[in-house]
Amino acid sequence: MLERSYQVYVRGRLKFRVKQIVYVAFSLDETVMEFAFPKEERAALVASEPRKFQMPSASDMRFNWVHTDLSALDPTEARELVVDAWRMVVPRKLSRAYDLAHPDGPG
Repeated sequence: MLERSYQVYVRGRLKFRVKQIVYVAFSLDETVMEFAFPKEERAALVASEPRKFQMPSASDMRFNWVHTDLSALDPTEARELVVDAWRMVVPRKLSRAYDLAHPDGPG
């Protein structure tokens, strides 16, 4: 598990948090992963691979979220998305320490 992270279940859904900020969550059937992603970049991500990535629901547009179909991701890509989402909610020094400990990336 990534540093400072902990898991919670909210209405049966698995979510990972740092403090009170959720950075990744899974649907009840575990087929969809929602992850933190910069708002200003998400339209481009979704447009680049609409089979893999979808915009969040209308009520979640105010948050930094993107949805993805887990079956469309390979394990390395999924790990990279989770680590990048985690980076959005931790101090930079923690992110830099992760990079030093994992020079070849999260894969």
